[in-house]
Amino acid sequence: MAMVSASLLMVPSLSHAQQIETGGKLLLTRGISTFEGSGGGGLTPWALITGNETNRGIGGSAHYTHVMLSDYQLRTYGAAAGFYDRFELSYTRQDFDTQDIGTALGLGEGYTFSVDVVGAKVRLAGNAVLDQDTWMPQVALGVQYKKSNRGDLVAALGATNDEGVDVYVSATKLILSQSLLVNATLRYTKAHQTGILGFGDKASLQPEFSVGYLVTKRLLVGAEYRFKPNKLAFAKEDDWMDIFAAYAINPYATVTLAYGMVGDVATIANQKGLYATVQLGF
Repeated sequence: MAMVSASLLMVPSLSHAQQIETGGKLLLTRGISTFEGSGGGGLTPWALITGNETNRGIGGSAHYTHVMLSDYQLRTYGAAAGFYDRFELSYTRQDFDTQDIGTALGLGEGYTFSVDVVGAKVRLAGNAVLDQDTWMPQVALGVQYKKSNRGDLVAALGATNDEGVDVYVSATKLILSQSLLVNATLRYTKAHQTGILGFGDKASLQPEFSVGYLVTKRLLVGAEYRFKPNKLAFAKEDDWMDIFAAYAINPYATVTLAYGMVGDVATIANQKGLYATVQLGF
């Protein structure tokens, strides 16, 4: 009798597992992985949830990004999971390599700042694909916890903390009839250079924008602009911008190439260069 009861208890669980699906989204509608790990563009998160899942399934993605600026390099890698096209969890590691500039700054050649970023995002309203007959965008609320591995140094550079939390709201509108994607994000942050140089004690609201055009169902080209706070005493912090092209090789692999312009970074002016992201997902 006990074995029969146990078997009967397992039936709903097995049935539920069989109902969980993977796949189903249109190409590119999981977004590209940002350098902070969230589903979105390269610089700024979108309201889209990572993974290929619909509201009946679970999906995920992993990415590697390499940014080659004039005098620095940034490498990021991480993974994210999407649940029922409603909720997203992500983790990313950022390694900011000062290369030869490390010597000029008195840090040593190739001195590297690393930041761990843990993110979560929830879709609050709208559906970017299904809401084609209304003005309603897809809206999501996100949070990113960031922790630097260089606490003593960022404190010496003027940061009051080596960890902090960004909170943002994103609204993304996909207009399939015009092959157009438009996104606006508003971020509440205390970060210096997104957290690479630590965090201050005063928060500010910073807007971020993306626009993309679907040349084909596989190719999205666009541009992004991310406003930045400028609160470090020893160095200017400029806004960031890029132009990008993202190509979906198939439903599981996307490659993004971009040209980024990030201005002054740690006293070194006019930083710009190419970056590439490889994203795998299901």
